[in-house]
Amino acid sequence: MVALKKKQNVWLAFLLLVLVSNYMIYNTGFGLSIIKGESQGVVVGSLIDFVVIMPVLFMLYKRKFSVKQAVLLAASGCIAARFIIPIEYLQPFVAVTWVGFAIEGALVLFEVLLVVTLVRYMPKIIADVRMSPSPDLFAYANAVEQHAPKYSIIQVICAELLMFYYAFASWKRKAKPGLTLHKNSSYIAFQIMIIHAIVIETMGIHWWLHEKSMLLSIILLLINVYSVVFFVGDMQAIRLNPVHVTHDRLYLSLGLMKRAEIRFADIEEVIEDKARLEGKLSKDTIDFVVRDFDKVYPQFILNMKEPIDVTIILGFKKKYKKIAIKADQVQEFREMLVQGMVNNK
Repeated sequence: MVALKKKQNVWLAFLLLVLVSNYMIYNTGFGLSIIKGESQGVVVGSLIDFVVIMPVLFMLYKRKFSVKQAVLLAASGCIAARFIIPIEYLQPFVAVTWVGFAIEGALVLFEVLLVVTLVRYMPKIIADVRMSPSPDLFAYANAVEQHAPKYSIIQVICAELLMFYYAFASWKRKAKPGLTLHKNSSYIAFQIMIIHAIVIETMGIHWWLHEKSMLLSIILLLINVYSVVFFVGDMQAIRLNPVHVTHDRLYLSLGLMKRAEIRFADIEEVIEDKARLEGKLSKDTIDFVVRDFDKVYPQFILNMKEPIDVTIILGFKKKYKKIAIKADQVQEFREMLVQGMVNNK
């Protein structure tokens, strides 16, 4: 695994080297002195780097290969070339860069159409959530998968809509009774402290940065506003979604950051060995442990028979073999796990 990671980093290093080299050729005195009299050949070489070499290196780094990704990366390379190579050198080949803009424009138009489709299906999604006995976080995700087109842009937008709902429209709701993961911690206080820090930092730095660079100050302001909304939504999501248990499964969530639907029949064993709980968690372990001011450890690690899907931030999914949990009601949580596993053998 370590060797594989090192090999991936080599491809990333080559990618950065090609990018930096091309930037230096057109934006430093030394580079400009090299291309005098041979500019067309150098520009052709740079376009090959942007359209072919860098996309290949990026796919080698990510270890994901597809025609769609190759086309999008080549189009992005065309656009990057347009901004890095001065127009006086690029003029004979400027049509190539417009191909990149055309492809990216078509992609944006397609994504806009997907968003319009999502708006069309939203009433059905909301109706399904209201009728579902599952927790809202899980019912919403299931309804989106059932009704909306299965594209990354759709899941990201749906995740953002969920964040805005919890941040602005959930304050009249009361928390349901049940086992919890956050009450015996300083989680809420920690979130509020972060929000206060962001607000104070925004007030203190924004006006100073505004005098230096209006664009940077606006970007920083938008990032800080988004961060505050996210932390408020996350705080509400964890408060309003305690652990939910049915006869055959466990619905586990930690705000907007992660959630998992665990079938009792899929649990191979419950690990409570102190040495393993307080040791370093393996890479195939996802933790449902609320961060606190002091060092905290899980009380249980569920070793699954097969890796299960865990939904992480922005609605993306990743498989994990082990689930580490720290619950507020330790004894009740243990009894619930044992009873669920016995009933679903």
